[in-house]
Order: sequence, then C-alpha cells, then structure tokens
Amino acid sequence: MNDITPEDYHAYKPRPFTATERQDTTILFGGLHWRADRALEGVFENCGYRARRLPAATREDLLKGRELADIGQCCPTTFTTGNLANFLLQESARIGPEAVARDYVYLTAGACGACRFGQYHQSYELALRNLGMETFRMFLVGQDDLDQGAVQGGGLEVDTPLLLGAAWAILCTDVIRDFEYQVRPYEVEPGATDRAVAAAVEEIYEAMQARPPQGWKWGSLAWHLTTGYFVRALHRARRHFEAIEVDRLRVKPKVKITGEFYLQTAEGAPNHDIHHWLEAEGAEVYPAAVAVWFDYLIRFAGQEFEDRCGIAPYARLKFEALKLASRLLRRCYDQLRGTLKDIPHPLPYQHELRRLAAPYYDRRLSGGEGDMLIGKALWAHLRRKAHMICELSPYACMPNTMSIGAMAAALGKHPDLLYAPLEIKGDSEIHVFSRCQMILTEAKSRAQQEFDAALAKTDMTRGEAWRRLDARPEMKRALWRVPHRGAVGTAANGVLELGGGRL
Repeated sequence: MNDITPEDYHAYKPRPFTATERQDTTILFGGLHWRADRALEGVFENCGYRARRLPAATREDLLKGRELADIGQCCPTTFTTGNLANFLLQESARIGPEAVARDYVYLTAGACGACRFGQYHQSYELALRNLGMETFRMFLVGQDDLDQGAVQGGGLEVDTPLLLGAAWAILCTDVIRDFEYQVRPYEVEPGATDRAVAAAVEEIYEAMQARPPQGWKWGSLAWHLTTGYFVRALHRARRHFEAIEVDRLRVKPKVKITGEFYLQTAEGAPNHDIHHWLEAEGAEVYPAAVAVWFDYLIRFAGQEFEDRCGIAPYARLKFEALKLASRLLRRCYDQLRGTLKDIPHPLPYQHELRRLAAPYYDRRLSGGEGDMLIGKALWAHLRRKAHMICELSPYACMPNTMSIGAMAAALGKHPDLLYAPLEIKGDSEIHVFSRCQMILTEAKSRAQQEFDAALAKTDMTRGEAWRRLDARPEMKRALWRVPHRGAVGTAANGVLELGGGRL
C-alpha cells in the first residue's frame, strides 16, 4: 500500500483562463430552468464572452454521474456532474479532448455551506480524472458578493455588471415562468402558451444581449435599480401573450412547489418532470421563484447583523442596509410583475416566513433553504395560496431531511395542511408519483368542494357561471388577473368574481 502524504490532499486549482483566450473560449453553464439559462446567454454575450448553456439533464446524465463520481452524493450533484461529463464526452468525440480543454471552461455556483454546492468541485474533479480530462477548467461564482474580481488569468471578470445582469435575467424569467404556469392549465388552444413563452424569452435574451453599458460597481447598481429598460423588455414580451384564450372556470387544485433549490427550479429528469406531470394530472402548479432565494440570502445575512446590534460596530447600519436591499428587490420584482398585469405571484415577506417557521426550525440554521421550507409551506396553507404543498427533497440531502422532520410538528398543529414530501433519487418515479397522487386526489376534492361552495355563495349554477363569463370576454384573456376573493383555486375565485361574492 502506498504511503499517503499531506501533499496528496489539495484543493482543486484550474489552469489559468487568460484574457487572450476569451474570444476563442466558450463558457459553459447551466442548472436553472431553460428560460433563465437562455437569458443568461444574452448576459454573457453582452459582457463580451462566448457562452453556451448545457442541455437539460437526462436519466443518462444521472447514470454517468454515478459511474464517474461519489455514489453517495445527492442526486442534484449526480445529475449536474453527469450532465457536464456527457457534454464533454460528446465534444471530445467531435473535436478531440485537447480542443475541449482549450476551447471550453465551466462556470458554476459555489458556497452554501454543507449542501451540494460544497461538493461540486470535488465531484467534478473526480469525474474529470476518471474521464482522463484533468486539464479541463472549472470556476466558481460565490453567492455573497457583487464584485468577485477576475478568475486566475483574467479571462473572466466576475464583476458587478455581469452579476447584476444575471440577477435581472433571472428576475425577468421568474415572472414569465410564474405567468406561464398560471395560464397553460387553462388555455383553450393546446400549445399556445408554450409558443408564446418561447417568443417572450427570446425578447428577454435580446434585451440582455443589448443591455447598454453602465460603468463599474456603483454606477451599474444604480442603473439596474432605477432603469425602465427591463420593464420595457417585458412589455415587448407581453405582446406574445395577448392572443391566448383561456377558460379559468376549469376546476384545478393549486400545488405549491418547494424543496431543495435545484430540484424545485429544474424541469425534466432531475425531478421526474414533476411540474408537467402535475399539470397532466389536472393541477395548476405554483412554481418556485429564484427571486425568493435571493431575498432569503439577504435576510439570512441581515439577521447575523441583527443579532449583533449594540455589540458589534456598525451592526445596526449593516442590518438596515440589508433591509433596504430586500425592499429594493421587492420593488424591482413588483415592477416586472406589473408588466404582466400583476398576474405573477408577489414575493412572500421573509419576516413572515421566519415568524411562521420559528416554533419548528431555528432561523440561524444554514444549509439548503433553512427555515424557509417550513415557512413557505405554512404561508401557502394559511394564506390560502395553494391546496397542497409538494416538497422535492434529494436523496442524501441533510437540510431537507431536517425540514421534513420539522414539518411533522407543524402538521401536528395544522392537520388540514396537505403536504407531500417527495424524496428524489432520479430513478424512483413510480414511488414519487404514487405518493404524490394520493395527496393530489384529496387536493382535487378540496378544489371541487371550494368551487361548489363559490357557486352556492353567489347563487349560481354552472351554466349561469359560463353564461356570465361569455358576457365578460376580458376574463377569457390570459392577461386578465383573477382577483383573490378568499378562495384558493382559480376557478372558485373566478366564480366569486362573476357573482360579486367572497368565501
């Protein structure tokens, strides 16, 4: 057996990516939903880089990740590792491994404590060694700094214009995605929403690609906070939705998606395409917005200073600055929502999520989404935002395991909360769908009962409701917002709007 020395243990250190290589090197990235990834391509191109989003992860990527890296890692890491590996193998077969190592670099998120982000470099490095591609370069982007400087060699500047552009690309596609999931279940012409979304995302991509220069750190920040540029881009995107006809009196249970960041955000094989499976089963999906994660990061940083007010120098000032940052984020998000008639859901208030979760989960525990998973489930239930909560937890994810355990106490206090914790392994869809379907059946029953109660409240029959709907053609348009009149479901609120009542 060979002796092991301290030199055998070292952190990953990529070869330099130099400024002279920039024009011939493509930055690979991925991991969000396709709308955000497409807009991010425009951000990179605007900043002078060549960029390419990786294809959506598949079951083959899961198997490749298990083959090349640690078998005990959580499924998001397995999927993303295999996704990168399979892409590099395909490109190596096309142009050769030396050209791949020369012409591509990979950029991914870092930080986030003990969860999957902390495993990425080690997982990728092991996979690359097993592929014989140790010279391929990978770089991390932190989640806690707007100006992280240049990577080694200066070929990539992780600076304020790049990161703010990425943030606004995500905010814009967040509101489009939320709008999409509220419209597609009710579309009269199948496929109309998907076509409109594809065109709208291209509008955002072009806007990000053509974003005017704003100077360096503070000038860029001020411009992004005050400009109407992104609102105008979404106004151009909105026109693609104007012709969509909907029937919002179809009774559908509303299902709120929560869980580990990657699984709740991705669409496709990594989470068994749960979003579209739920739609196929007759549900309206309330997707997870990445902007909520941004707001949580601000809140989590702020409460560190909140605990030190009166003890540490400038703690109060820093705490108030972060509270202001949260308000500015919400204001910008609401402006973007406004372009789509305020149909996309507003961000939940972080202080309310923290208050709701406090009896069950300590706000100081980091890793994953912390106390926010408990808070979001209770918020959606008590605020009548969803009939059912679907929490997507990766196999071997410690933070989500903790939140599911804490939910047992929350369910004891709120036994009428419909909660489906689904452990995702990547290849156990029969178990996942079976478990989800049992709870979804009860959610469907509640949605129907609520719809019938709305008809009774307004003294209408189904036929009368449809006749009144025909007399209000604006309600058949995708860009008409259903007022919240005390019901959870879209159809029940639509009936209450037609009859002038409230539950």
